[in-house]
Amino acid sequence: MEGKTHRLFVALEPPDAVRRRIGARAAALRQAAGRHAEDVRWVPVENLHLTVQFLGAVPEQRVESVADGVRAAAAASRPLALEVKGAGGFPNARRPRVIWLGLEGDVEAARALVADVGRRLAPLGFAPEARPWAAHLTLGRARDPRGAPGLGGALVARAQEDGIPWRAGELVLVESHLSPKGPRYEPIVQAALGA
Repeated sequence: MEGKTHRLFVALEPPDAVRRRIGARAAALRQAAGRHAEDVRWVPVENLHLTVQFLGAVPEQRVESVADGVRAAAAASRPLALEVKGAGGFPNARRPRVIWLGLEGDVEAARALVADVGRRLAPLGFAPEARPWAAHLTLGRARDPRGAPGLGGALVARAQEDGIPWRAGELVLVESHLSPKGPRYEPIVQAALGA
């Protein structure tokens, strides 16, 4: 018999005031996209985060070891001065499958934090992402796997908007509860950076 698992990921979460500003930017993007905005499943404002590492289904008996790794990585880091700036899409803005806002500022320190989390969790069986880490906040995903070509112009128009400053002060271990209404995220551990 399999034991209980928890669907987990590690993230940096913007404070509510920053989330609201990002939400306003996302709403402006949706409005600029017009009818093409319907081609995207938009991320609710309360779920916006910067993914450090997705862990997937974690057996209950390993959650505390994962939490210890998250706490250790947070303690070895420092608060990050980030700026939410720029917009784009993966794999490209012409036919995006993922719509995102970019990040500037302490991105290299954030990349080092991602690598440290990966090193600390690898012995527990959580391989770091194979793709290079890209500093971004996902705003939405195209409903069609071929992408959402109608959003390209709106993304390009938003690429030069003023940045939104964000001081990332904690690393969060998050549990994702899936439902037909979409995921609900619950913080399991909130570890201060540099503490």
